[in-house]
Amino acid sequence: MVFPGKDPIYSYPHYLRSRYGETDQMGYVYYGRYLEYFEESRTEMIRSLGFPYTRLEANGVMLPVVHTEVDYKAPVFYDERMKIEVTLYDLPSVKLETYYRVFTNRQDAPHILGKVVLCFMNEENRKPCRAPADFINSLSSAIES
Repeated sequence: MVFPGKDPIYSYPHYLRSRYGETDQMGYVYYGRYLEYFEESRTEMIRSLGFPYTRLEANGVMLPVVHTEVDYKAPVFYDERMKIEVTLYDLPSVKLETYYRVFTNRQDAPHILGKVVLCFMNEENRKPCRAPADFINSLSSAIES
């Protein structure tokens, strides 16, 4: 998985601790859980902008996932505290491209790398649409501060 070869425009750290029910028999976090971790981290990033998903939905905009990538570099174990870094490299237009790095205190390099692409979609006709201007304004304000 390749991250863009430029500086990010926005980065948000989110912290989670792996729970027993999220691990497999080896004590590793089950591979499918990382997309759930990405979703929680992305949701909190958007909320930190003062623009929760519920506001998008109230404005008739949905944000379905259209593409995912995950590279598993090293396992995360039961009860480890994770820092999940959500990074944006471009302002969204019709698509929101989010990148992820999952870290623990056990090593400096990321354990997991990920990318999730979402599409802004009009709830009524289910067709792609541009990101709402107030969403872009909220993100732009966060970038400037």
